[in-house]
Amino acid sequence: MAEETRHPFLHGLSKHRGSPPTVIIIFGASGDLTARKLIPAIYNLAHDGLLPADFYLIGFGRKAIPDAEFQKMAADAIKEFSRREPSPDVWARLAARTLYVSGGYDEKPAYDRLGARIAGLEKEIGQELQSLFYISTPPTVFAPIIQNLGASGLAARYLRQRHQSKCIIEKPFGRDLASAQALNLELTTVFDESQVFRIDHYLGKETVQDLLVQRFANAIFEPIWNRNFIDHVQITVAEQVGVEARAGYYEQSGCLRDMIQNHTMQLLALTAMEPPVSMDAESVRDEKVKVLKAIQPLRLDGANPDVARAQYGAGVIGGKPVPGYLQEKDVSPASATETFAALRLSINNWRWQGVPFYLRSGKHLARRVSEIAVRFKRTPGSLFAETDRSMLAANTLAFQIQPDEGLSLILNAKIPGLETRTQPVKMNFKYATTFGSNTPEAYERLVLDAMIGDGTLFIRGDETERSWQLCTPILEHWAAQGRTGLDTYASGAWGPPSAEALLAANGHSWREP
Repeated sequence: MAEETRHPFLHGLSKHRGSPPTVIIIFGASGDLTARKLIPAIYNLAHDGLLPADFYLIGFGRKAIPDAEFQKMAADAIKEFSRREPSPDVWARLAARTLYVSGGYDEKPAYDRLGARIAGLEKEIGQELQSLFYISTPPTVFAPIIQNLGASGLAARYLRQRHQSKCIIEKPFGRDLASAQALNLELTTVFDESQVFRIDHYLGKETVQDLLVQRFANAIFEPIWNRNFIDHVQITVAEQVGVEARAGYYEQSGCLRDMIQNHTMQLLALTAMEPPVSMDAESVRDEKVKVLKAIQPLRLDGANPDVARAQYGAGVIGGKPVPGYLQEKDVSPASATETFAALRLSINNWRWQGVPFYLRSGKHLARRVSEIAVRFKRTPGSLFAETDRSMLAANTLAFQIQPDEGLSLILNAKIPGLETRTQPVKMNFKYATTFGSNTPEAYERLVLDAMIGDGTLFIRGDETERSWQLCTPILEHWAAQGRTGLDTYASGAWGPPSAEALLAANGHSWREP
């Protein structure tokens, strides 16, 4: 088989996902995210023929690295982290277009050198290149990078044409409402909102995208997706790992900033949003913002607050004893940083009035799992009353986002035999079983969407500000309390007693994913 047939990268994107000639510039090119996710994602897009024929990758960082050394770093990253074995032919083609520019993030001459490198590539191929700036750095240098992209003119290249510059920016997008607003102002001073792609990799996961398909493409779900049939919703983002070597970052972040404000709130918005008028980016994001605006302010004090926080103590993970958070390296013995957070939310609109949404996330929990569990109301009659002969469960539709992407539905069924006896059964659908295990990584979808200008799976500026509006009062309240009210839980458990109390107040309990 000819090389051109096996690797369509040589001829560029398929027409229905067409991107113009593109150069991706990664700020923070020597970082962990670049090695683990970004370079493997770009390689797999090349392997699948989803890059334009004229494609280039430029790494940008403080350390002076020759092109050849950066190419070796990229090759090592692909070998270790790619979801498929590297093809020498595809990598050779991509490596020849992988370059590096060094300089300080706050030094304008470095951006002039970057601009000259891009102009040189354009001269070489005889056409303009779309510039996609991927900011994968610590948030302390977000502002100088954005400012210098503006001052150098790189942000405004071909602004009125299809080849306009674009900017992908990683989380954390601010630390609170004020810092998120300031960052949005920095961005929109230099870029138009249509050029900005605030990334949350959870939105690129197959099950998250499938949530919209299940809701709006199946007539059995949409008519009952409301307060008349749904009892409550539980969203869990659980990590089995502790802070490991990230204590320095985590001490400044905590669980609410790290996981709830972004990933978990996005899952809520997609679960609760109204049907958009179309699947274009603005229609989908409009509905997500409406849901976030309908969430009521949380009760932070009193006998029945809507929030809970805790730190993990010593315990057992994977059969091995592990230390508590306060014993971790680089953690202050007096730290009040939460490693677990849970919220009880009320959405004040027609669809969800009276339906509680429970969110939880934490480290050193029983196992790694992310899921959305929609629990339906029980049947009204007592035709099959729960006895020793009839075990009944509430119907539950669960979307598992990781690690085994898929969904399950809990039903009640008759046990075979001469007597009428019932028990709950689970119907499972797994992506790996049905479609094969080589599912594209979230970053592959998101990088491709940014190249073609599809912002559906990215976060709009007003969306992130509304999420921070909800979370900032919680952060301020916890900061004022210090360690007062900070619960604890054993590593390897599912969380603290205060999280159980959030649900018990409504007669509910957390399900074990």
